[in-house]
Amino acid sequence: MLYLTLVFLVVALVSGALGFGGLAATSAGIARALFGVFLILFVISAVIQVLGGHA
Repeated sequence: MLYLTLVFLVVALVSGALGFGGLAATSAGIARALFGVFLILFVISAVIQVLGGHA
């Protein structure tokens, strides 16, 4: 489960860098949406990990 948490964090950071960095205007909206989705998934999996959930 910790592995997925780290994967979600990395994907959120990469998509955030692409979306908020102004790399391409057309992909900025998609990258910002992906940033939000994966950031939420990161937070959920981090909370589950802290609360002691085992996969």
